[in-house]
Amino acid sequence: MTREAAISAVAALDEPLRRRMYAFIRQARRPVTRDEAAASAGISRKLAAFHLDKLVDAGLLRARFEPVGGIRKVGRTPKVYEPAQDDIQVAIPQRQHAMLAEVLIDAALTEHDGENAREASVRVARQHGTDAGAAERARTTPGRLGAERALTLTEGLLADYGFEPARESPTCVRLRNCPFHPLAARSTELVCGINHAFLSGLLSGLEASRLRAVLAPRPDECCVELRADGTAAHG
Repeated sequence: MTREAAISAVAALDEPLRRRMYAFIRQARRPVTRDEAAASAGISRKLAAFHLDKLVDAGLLRARFEPVGGIRKVGRTPKVYEPAQDDIQVAIPQRQHAMLAEVLIDAALTEHDGENAREASVRVARQHGTDAGAAERARTTPGRLGAERALTLTEGLLADYGFEPARESPTCVRLRNCPFHPLAARSTELVCGINHAFLSGLLSGLEASRLRAVLAPRPDECCVELRADGTAAHG
């Protein structure tokens, strides 16, 4: 689920009746009919149907037609509702703690002989970045990338990850937000190393050979900026 969709989903739950029915359906652990949802909230079936369909539109519920208890009877098959599979998480500014956890888990599961935990994490983060960059390149088919075009493509991708990229010059993109905050403050060297490796891998997967991910920490920002080859650091 995108960040925009997650915000819309949370907004849909601002209505108390929707929250009550959504909680009831989650707790039921089975598909729930409109009649059951209406009874749980103490409202009419028609009003329940309106709110339930709003929850479906927001991506919080899934709906389908199914015989109650699996028994097909004469007449119209009732519409039933169950929770959607996506988790709903909203953070402003955006965070990527799940991605960091995935990197650390994969590192623990694949640690090589003679490799310490930090080295394994950096290796895995680079591979995650390479995979993400390659997927974006396959999606956009940009062809050969010069420095400025590569920065433009990378800006869009990193915005989706919550890095809040800002073009400081035609050849430098600064990342204004650290998606791994506040965890980065607990182990700055480890998390910044993972972040740097992920972004370096991302450029590799994009085949943005004219760009580099450079460690350039600033207070309250990401520790990395993207520069074209030969570009000096920006203060």
